[in-house]
Amino acid sequence: MFENDPVRNVLYIDLSDKNFRVEERRDLFERYIGGAGVAIQLLHEECPEGCDALAPENPIIFAVGPLTGLFPLASKTVAMFKSPHTGNLGESHCGGRSAVAIRMAGYGAIVIKGRSDSPIYIAIHGNRVYFRDASSLWGMEGNITAGRIIREHEPGAGLRTIMRIGRAGEKLVSYACVTTETYRHFGRLGLGAVFGSKKLKAVMISGKRTLAVRDSKKFRQVYDEIYQAAVASLVMKKYHDLGTAENILPLNKFGGLPTRNLKEARFEGAPGISGETFAEEYLGRRLACSHCPVGCIHIAALREPYYDEPYFYKTSMICYDYEPIYALGSMLGGSDADGFLKLMDQIEIWGMDVMSAGVILAWATEAQRSGIISDTETMGIKLEWGDYAAYIDAVRLIIEQPNEFYKALARGVLHAASIYGGEDYALAFGGNEMPGYHTGPGAHIGVLIGARHSHLDNAGYSVDQKFLSEKQISPAELVGTLLAEERWRQTLSSLVICFFARGIYQPDTICKSLHSAGFDLTPEDLYRIGEEIHREKYRFKIREGFSLENLRLPGRIFETHSPVGKLDEEFIRRAIRICQEEVAL
Repeated sequence: MFENDPVRNVLYIDLSDKNFRVEERRDLFERYIGGAGVAIQLLHEECPEGCDALAPENPIIFAVGPLTGLFPLASKTVAMFKSPHTGNLGESHCGGRSAVAIRMAGYGAIVIKGRSDSPIYIAIHGNRVYFRDASSLWGMEGNITAGRIIREHEPGAGLRTIMRIGRAGEKLVSYACVTTETYRHFGRLGLGAVFGSKKLKAVMISGKRTLAVRDSKKFRQVYDEIYQAAVASLVMKKYHDLGTAENILPLNKFGGLPTRNLKEARFEGAPGISGETFAEEYLGRRLACSHCPVGCIHIAALREPYYDEPYFYKTSMICYDYEPIYALGSMLGGSDADGFLKLMDQIEIWGMDVMSAGVILAWATEAQRSGIISDTETMGIKLEWGDYAAYIDAVRLIIEQPNEFYKALARGVLHAASIYGGEDYALAFGGNEMPGYHTGPGAHIGVLIGARHSHLDNAGYSVDQKFLSEKQISPAELVGTLLAEERWRQTLSSLVICFFARGIYQPDTICKSLHSAGFDLTPEDLYRIGEEIHREKYRFKIREGFSLENLRLPGRIFETHSPVGKLDEEFIRRAIRICQEEVAL
């Protein structure tokens, strides 16, 4: 690490006292690189044991890495906090301009604690931090307008990031997200609610640092190698052309697309919401995160007439990819692309995690159809598969929380099911609503044992597909494969490399790029660091009461055929026991 490298600086902000300080934390960045590795250590330091997730003491931690601002695709910011959704480790990753803005402002990490007595937003301009009154922004219908107002009042256009919450965060919906640059999100596990609990409407960051490299000639060589690999990769071309929405039709054909609350794993309406349909009929533009040559962000243009002016139209620009299409499409039995986009737009405006919202609406639909809830609980809304108008009305009531039923939905599917029943088809893993894969045991075990209960922890669905041709794989083999991948991903998320680029950033390439940034590490060091970070995450989880032994398995996953047939509950429980031994501290 260079002597004056700003990546080792941590900015500490106290909202209660409206003050800040900067500390040099070379110890953290030399040992854990950055990103997830540094963030989990800061969480250990700053989050009191047993802390209420909505208490002032719960920290918000943002962390980036030494490659950010230097190399392509090292463009994610890791957010870490105690989750109000699960009561345990909260971790969410976001692209856009957030990582580059933090790095260019002169920091490797930012820690925000305390609670303001009135709504504020923070403006960080390099080494200056301002606490701005946000009373006029609080309560606005959507976070897009709030972001626009902040853009008009703060300098740094083109360089800055604006992270903000919508009404869901203000109302402490436990799966509220934080939106950046309109189309990117800290989506899962409720960071938006933590913002809301602190009366923090937004964080704006800008800076204009110059970053040093060890040898400019070698730096350019490594940069060109990574850049050319990215633009020539067929995998990256897929992300550019159709994006992850390309997965809808293959997963449907495969029999792994969760449909109607996973009552089925194939959806007859899949062609209507496929990546191909969106590209042909709705694609308005593509965008890229800062310092990314790929451009995987796909924006649909939805043209609608004004209800009172039939000859005048408005065009809404709405981001889509596989996970939102699964959650608000097949999971809700909806094949109407216009309806999907309208619901997606409202969820974006209000600032909710789309995966959790879709799974919760799917449970509520089945619960009403089965009779465990009635029109009394839904306040007259009849939830039917594919009825997007009803779903939009229901999401609005989740925000407003006018009765006990909608208050329960605002705390997640497990909380609602614990009150009203329907636990067997409440599809959550480790407290987090399921992602869009019913491909076999690897997908579900991977989310169950993953440190943040995300499909991105270890990509268990891809492990399922690799082993489909195998006659048999043991629980021990499966767990070993999943843990090896997850531990390697700890290294990638400490470098804040986009997981789409994991095939490009192989160990030797990473070591060369880190050398340019002033770090001398071997591939063996990278693997060791990844394993240590994984154990540190589990140390926090266990400290906060997590137990693999007590993990809940939704009954529905054993009822619906997957591409490998019906899943064996004993196989999954054996795998969890093996994982418990592997991560024992």
